[in-house]
Amino acid sequence: MFEKIVYISDHGAHVKVNDTRTNMINQHLVFVDGDKQFVGEVEYVHDDIIEARFIGEIVEGKFRGGIISKPSLTSSIRLMDPAEMIMITGENQYGNMTIGNSPFYDNKPVYMSINSLFSNHLTILGNSGSGKSYGTTKLLQTLFKTPNFYPYKASMIIFDNNGEYIKAFSNLNQINPNYHFKVITTSNYNNYEKLHIPTWLLTIDDLALLLRLEKVSQLTLLERMIKLARIFSLTDDVSYRYKNHILAKAMLTIFYSNKLPATKRNEIFGLFNSCTTNEFNMEAVVQGAGYTRKFRECFNVDSQGNFTESILVSQYIASYVDPELDNYEPTTFNKYNLEDLEKALEFTLISENWLNNDKTYGDAIAVKVKLHSLIIGENKKFFEYDNFIGVEEYLSSLVIQNGQKFQLLNINLEDIDDSIAKVIVKIFSRIIFEYTKALKERATIPFNLVVEEAHRYIKSGEDIDLIGYNIFDRIAKEGRKYGVLLTLISQRPVELSETVMSQCANFLIFKTTHPRDIEYISKMVPNITEEIVEKQKALQPGYCLCFGDAFKVPIILKVDLPNPVPESANCNVVNTWTIHQ
Repeated sequence: MFEKIVYISDHGAHVKVNDTRTNMINQHLVFVDGDKQFVGEVEYVHDDIIEARFIGEIVEGKFRGGIISKPSLTSSIRLMDPAEMIMITGENQYGNMTIGNSPFYDNKPVYMSINSLFSNHLTILGNSGSGKSYGTTKLLQTLFKTPNFYPYKASMIIFDNNGEYIKAFSNLNQINPNYHFKVITTSNYNNYEKLHIPTWLLTIDDLALLLRLEKVSQLTLLERMIKLARIFSLTDDVSYRYKNHILAKAMLTIFYSNKLPATKRNEIFGLFNSCTTNEFNMEAVVQGAGYTRKFRECFNVDSQGNFTESILVSQYIASYVDPELDNYEPTTFNKYNLEDLEKALEFTLISENWLNNDKTYGDAIAVKVKLHSLIIGENKKFFEYDNFIGVEEYLSSLVIQNGQKFQLLNINLEDIDDSIAKVIVKIFSRIIFEYTKALKERATIPFNLVVEEAHRYIKSGEDIDLIGYNIFDRIAKEGRKYGVLLTLISQRPVELSETVMSQCANFLIFKTTHPRDIEYISKMVPNITEEIVEKQKALQPGYCLCFGDAFKVPIILKVDLPNPVPESANCNVVNTWTIHQ
C-alpha cells in the first residue's frame, strides 16, 4: 500500500501510495526508522499522495506525544496496529476515567488521567447548544462513578449561573451513600439553603468591588473603616474609649480653629448627627467646679462673642483624648454587620476630616452613598450572618454539615444581577485562595472551582486599575500549587481573561464558529495548532476536541450522555405552543 516517503516537512510527511480505495483520513501511520518509530495522523489525500502530521513516537512500548527528530526518507511505513491504539487512547487503569469514545480510533474509549485533569486548570468551550453543559456534567458524574476510585475528600464548587446543574447531581448519594450534594442559593423561589457571607470576612478589596468604587484613593477610607468596625465590635472598654478619642480629637480641631464661635458650635453639634456616645451628645452632663452644665449649654455665646464655658468644655473634651490609641491595632474582633460598617464609616470621616476637605469630599460622599444603598437594597441579605465564625469554620460549614461531607457544592446564582453575582463569585474565590495559601502543608485541602458562564466573571484587565489585581488571574498563576483549580465553561472565549486562558493545561473544545472566538482560541490556547482549530469547526453536537496534559494527543471524543442530564436543553416550542385536541 505504501510505496515511499516523497517529502518530509517540519510537521509531517508526504507518502506515495498505490491503493487509494481505502479511506485513509485520520488513520495513523507508523514510520519505522531503525530502532525508532514515529507516529503520524493522515490529514489529506491527493490522488496517490497522502499527507500525515507527526504526533509522537513509540518508545519502549509507550507513546510519547511530540517529536524531537524526524524519520528519514528511507523509513518503512505501516498502519498502526489496533492493539497499539491503546497507547494513544489510554488504558482502563486506576487513576484514569473515560467520558466517551473516539470515532477515529475504532470507537475505543478514551481514558484520561484524573490527576492530570483535575490538578490543573481546565477550560471547556463551545457554542450554545454544542454540548458544554452535558460534557461538564458527564465529566463530574464520571469522576464519582469511576470503579475503584472514591473521591470522598473532594471539594468541588460549582458557580451555577442558571441553576442547570442542580437536577444533574441531586442523586449523587445513590452512587455511593458517602457522597453528598448541597445547594446554597441566592434565589427566593426555592427551598434550598440561602447564601450568606459574614460581613467581617470581607476585605478592603471585596468591599471595593461590592460598592463598585472607582478611585484607588477610596481604598484608604475602606481600610480605616474596617479597622474601626473591628475595634467597635470589641466588648471591652477599648471600643468605647476609641469612639470618645475620635470625637474628642475632631472637636478640638474645630474648637481651636480660627472660625467664628457660632460656626464652631454648629460644626461640633453637627458631629452628633452621625456619631454620639454617652459622654459626647447634646445632653451629656459636664461637671464644673461646684456646678454642672449640659454639653450644649457650654457653647452659649456671650456678648463678647465667646463661649460662656470655653475653658470648662475644652478641658472636658481634652480629657477624652488618649494619644496611645492613635497607634492601636486590634488583634481580634467580633462579628459586625453592614450597619456597623456604616457607623464605623461615619467615625472614619470624622477622624480623617474627609468631609471638610474639598479634594476628598466627593470620594467620601460616594463611598457613604454606595454603602447606604447596599444596606437598604435587596443584596444586603447576602451579607447577614447570625454567629461569629472564622474563615476555616465558614469554609468547613459549606462542605461539611451534620457529619456529612459534601463533595459537590452548587452555589446557585439565579435571580440576581450579573454585577452582584460577579462579586460573590470573586469573594468566594478569594476566601478559598487565601485560606489554602495560608495552610502549613501546601495543597492538602484542594478546591476545584467550576465557573459556568465564565466569560461573565473572568474578564481581561478587570479590577486591576482599582485593587491592583484580578483574583482569577492570581488563582490561574498560583492556585495550582496551593490546590485551587479552575474549570471554566464559556461560549465566548474572546471575553475571557488572557492570563487565565494561558495558564490552563487542559481543554475540551466543542463546536465553536464565531470568527473572533476561533481567532482568540488559536492565539491564546497553549500548544494549539492550525489543524486542531480546523477540526473543531466541523464537530457535531456532543463531540469535543480534547487536548492537554491529561491526553496523549489532541483527540476528538464523542461524549456519552450524562444521567441525569442538566437542565440546559432548548425550549420545546412544539410542545409548548401546541394545543392538544
